[in-house]
Amino acid sequence: MTPIVRKLASEQGVDLANVTGTGVGGRIRKQDVLQAQGAPAGAAAAPARTPLETSPLRGTTQAMTRLRKVVAERAVVSMQSTAQLTTVVEVDVTKVAKLRDRVKGEFLQKTGNKLSFLPFFAMAAAEALRAYPIINSTVEGDSIVYPAQENMSIAVDTERGLLTPVVRDAGELDLAGLAAQIADLAERTRNNQLKPDELSGGTFTLTNTGSRGALFDTPVVFLPQTAILGTGTVVKRAVVVSQDGSDAIAVRSMVYLALSYDHRIIDGADAARFLTAVKERLEEGAFEADLGI
Repeated sequence: MTPIVRKLASEQGVDLANVTGTGVGGRIRKQDVLQAQGAPAGAAAAPARTPLETSPLRGTTQAMTRLRKVVAERAVVSMQSTAQLTTVVEVDVTKVAKLRDRVKGEFLQKTGNKLSFLPFFAMAAAEALRAYPIINSTVEGDSIVYPAQENMSIAVDTERGLLTPVVRDAGELDLAGLAAQIADLAERTRNNQLKPDELSGGTFTLTNTGSRGALFDTPVVFLPQTAILGTGTVVKRAVVVSQDGSDAIAVRSMVYLALSYDHRIIDGADAARFLTAVKERLEEGAFEADLGI
């Protein structure tokens, strides 16, 4: 231990023989002396760790549910029948985050729904689908079908597995409308209250992989759709920003968007154009007129 630690122990009346060192090799540190004396150690004590609960499934064998079998079969058929790849962009959603923080209280009061980032992602995607309908297309035999609507499937995690209820005509909705439909569909999906036709007819899928903390993943496209957009978790971090010809480091709210698509009909340039449109819309952050409140 250092002379400073010995002096501190003497001043505080701490018997070093009774102090357990937490430094390298059991060395007694200043914090150890202060804790032994009962004084603050200069930093809050680490909270007690909450251990993960052991699942009752551990060590068991379970038959696949009917839903899991259907999802598994569709995933295998889709991967074997298509040429899938993923393109990722990084988006600065600081302006969206600031707008959301400013209006979320009023939004909840007027609509009864929380304002998450997902409706913003959905609106930006729906607008870009109109400009680049190949991303919203479906395959029928040797034909590419370009629907006249943006029917957006929303991936919902349930105890039974992943389900994708559909927001009809998503391109016609404002943020309040999107938030309401997403919340309603998600709740009824988890409560097993959906009608069969609410799970069909989607032309494009949005999956919020960031809801469980993932930065991004490479989501699987399910036929007959040809693309799916995964949204990662929004995190604050230091990035380089450029303004008026000068670079600076600033704390920004950042997110990764990952578009998986069927390369048989969608080229990398198509995917890049779509993602760039979504990125520019979100980074512009001009959604005040689209709140719907």
